[in-house]
Amino acid sequence: MKTSDLLIAANTLWVVVAAVLVMFMQAGFAFLEAGLTRMKNAAHIAGKNVLIFGITSLVYWAVGFGIAFGDGNAVIGTHGFFPSTDALLSVGKAPYSFFSTIPGAGAYLFEVVFAGVSLAIVWGAMAERAKLWVYFAFGVCFTLIYSVTSHWIWHSGGWLFGLGMQDFAGSTVVHYQGALAALAGALLLGPRIGKFGKDGRANPIPGHNMPYAVLGTLILWFGWFGFNPGSTLAVVTGDKLGYFGYVALTTNLAAAAGALGGILSAWAILRKPDVSMMLNGVLAALVAITAASGFVAPWAAVVIGLVSGLIAVVGVLWVEGLGIDDPIGAVAVHGMSGVWGTLATGLFAVPALAANLATGTGGLVYTGSFHQLGVQAVGLLAVGAFTFSASFGCLWAMKRLWGIRVEAHVETAGLDVSEHGMWGYPEFYIPVPGGYGDPSTVLTTHWNDPGVHGSKSLEPRVHPDRLDAEPEPA
Repeated sequence: MKTSDLLIAANTLWVVVAAVLVMFMQAGFAFLEAGLTRMKNAAHIAGKNVLIFGITSLVYWAVGFGIAFGDGNAVIGTHGFFPSTDALLSVGKAPYSFFSTIPGAGAYLFEVVFAGVSLAIVWGAMAERAKLWVYFAFGVCFTLIYSVTSHWIWHSGGWLFGLGMQDFAGSTVVHYQGALAALAGALLLGPRIGKFGKDGRANPIPGHNMPYAVLGTLILWFGWFGFNPGSTLAVVTGDKLGYFGYVALTTNLAAAAGALGGILSAWAILRKPDVSMMLNGVLAALVAITAASGFVAPWAAVVIGLVSGLIAVVGVLWVEGLGIDDPIGAVAVHGMSGVWGTLATGLFAVPALAANLATGTGGLVYTGSFHQLGVQAVGLLAVGAFTFSASFGCLWAMKRLWGIRVEAHVETAGLDVSEHGMWGYPEFYIPVPGGYGDPSTVLTTHWNDPGVHGSKSLEPRVHPDRLDAEPEPA
């Protein structure tokens, strides 16, 4: 076996492992989104992450991968649809000649999990009121929209790539795009029942499980070590061996700074160190560093993260002030921070790192030139115009033809029981033998165990709801 073959094998192993980490981010989104929404919709919100990844995987295999990375022109890939076995096993050959370090199959696996993440972002702003069939229909539409702009920015033949746009792992391609579609959906759906009063003021609708949201954020942070470092697509990047380790470092620094930026900004603005805002700060920082992680110095990663934490807090409040109901904060966290991260790359890109990645030039801070910042802005404008108009058009047509929002009584009852026939927490809604609502359920722990409290008082050993229960000796 030649050295080049061993290198391809090492590259493929690394990329597949990174892809699995990114795929696991769907679990993070499930916990985060379910935790930040109401109990009556928990199963629906969590379960849709499985559904949309299934839809994305099939559509991307059939058409999307060819549009994004198939050989073609500066606007779209025109080859690689329904790829053959030979196409998926070859390296650096048509129809996926762009991938010179890994086989087509490994490339598909890595790129499809990114498409799945972008689609997951969309539903955050549409949560708790969209019809189930919309996930199917718009899931197909958005996967195709996403694939087009992927080609523009990430394929070596894409027109924005040709301009030198720097988006290492997708602040624009993945997060900004997902937020644009999420904004279109939120505008067309309108706010949830009771979110805004007659005077226009927002009423808080807190999520039902903050520990779930915390766990989801930690899973996403963990998965991001596949998201950004895996985007090297190789164990050797330019002339740097193991460059993915450096990318992991900048990613982690930004996230850490985002946590502090989020909680401190909330403390200053809301007068409380809000936990959800700390979580949003982490995610916003991860979104922002996604474009910059391969291009910037560690100190810049910290700056990007701190500013992202502030953006998360101010952005969520600003979006709500506009009368837009975004239950998860997708527009601020993924959209506004995606814009910041893309522009920040144009500010802080280190010339030597840009040269090593053979993408664009150094940023304004190092070169004194606005060129790279201008390229980043052009990319944001182009993607913003295309993705928002295409997403809005698709959803508007669906709304006019069939309706995309559930009826008021369905929304009030909850999507779990209305769409799926069962609650995510059935014991809180209906009697379940041996469950929370069953009067025969007996607590096995004595509330006043003499061995613990030194008390011989009589306390009920049954479910606390049964206040009429006869006490038993402790």
